Amino acid sequence: MSIVNSFDPDLESIIKPEHLAKPMEGFPETVVITFTRYMLNTFLQHYTCVTIDTMSDGRMVYETTYKNQPLAFYRASIGAASTVRLLEESIIKGARKFLLFGSCGILDNSIADGDIVVPTHAYRDEGTSYHYVPANAGDFIEVKTAGRMSDILKEIDTEHTMGKTWTTDAIFRETRGNMEKRRELGCVVVEMECAGVMAMAQFRRIEAYQYLYTADNLDAKEWERRSLGGLSRNTKERYAQMALEAAIRL
Repeated sequence: MSIVNSFDPDLESIIKPEHLAKPMEGFPETVVITFTRYMLNTFLQHYTCVTIDTMSDGRMVYETTYKNQPLAFYRASIGAASTVRLLEESIIKGARKFLLFGSCGILDNSIADGDIVVPTHAYRDEGTSYHYVPANAGDFIEVKTAGRMSDILKEIDTEHTMGKTWTTDAIFRETRGNMEKRRELGCVVVEMECAGVMAMAQFRRIEAYQYLYTADNLDAKEWERRSLGGLSRNTKERYAQMALEAAIRL
């Protein structure tokens, strides 16, 4: 049986999120999720934060109060499967809204380094989404919160574009042939979590929002790193504040 036929409508699973996480009184309704240690450290260095819990894998969950609103935040692992597992645990703890932000690769070299992109649809080139939304729903997962995410970014005067993303599990199998196929389908960026996260959000009926900041360039003779892993201090601080401003508006 192909992985794309793995969806089972049975809501009962053998291992449940409740086996790894417990409800937590006072857990913030809104959770901000980043994917890099340097962004996590930016939050910890510039905002008053307290540790409120740990995930089943031992990673810390923090809380800060921004403009009188409590927000939880943590660093997720890269990839849809591990990210979705953490979101599932967070739902049990009490979370109802998630804001995820991280870098992405670009498939069109006319897109500038550091641009903000709101994904509208995510091409399903990973395994997780097929366990939450059946394959016959289509090759793309619609990001149903994209319109609201765009409105929020406008409210905080953040220029951005909207477009389709290619979600893949295999960073080292992003071949030129596959890139061209995804571009023909309308994808403008590539990352590793969106399709799985949005499929889970639809299945669990919770709100998940995502925006991306562009970094490495795949649309070149040779791969270009650009700002991948090398953001300036001012840029890190700007991205952190942007995330908090957006989160309190969800």
